[in-house]
Amino acid sequence: MFNFDWAKRTHKGLRRWILYIVRDNPKSGAEIMDVMEANLQGWWRPSPGSVYPLLKRMVEEGVLSRSADDKYSLTQSGREEVDHPWPLSEHLGQAPRSVEGAVEVIASYTSYLEDLSRSNDPKLADASKEIREIAARLSKLGERA
Repeated sequence: MFNFDWAKRTHKGLRRWILYIVRDNPKSGAEIMDVMEANLQGWWRPSPGSVYPLLKRMVEEGVLSRSADDKYSLTQSGREEVDHPWPLSEHLGQAPRSVEGAVEVIASYTSYLEDLSRSNDPKLADASKEIREIAARLSKLGERA
């Protein structure tokens, strides 16, 4: 089972940034990542493997809600959290390494690609062959499990 306390500690900066980004306008996961990249002028972009599991946990914890069009917005609890100060020293740690963690990362990247698909992003079409190849490999793994 995933340790939610660990996630809160290790992703607190990213978590807080997401809260600020969706504070006034709901956004999809891909839009959240675009805003982060734009804020840093293209120097860094968070990976779907960091963002999507965190979004999922934040919805489960009740700080974000997810609409039918897959956009995230703050709940009352999220508004309270974004207004609460936090010390950096509480939020250091290292990600676990496991099969479950790898599956979570794959699911996160899949969510990212689904967001791109819904927005008709041309980047997705450029990778369609590779996506089909990866899907076939994953399908074979699923048959063995």
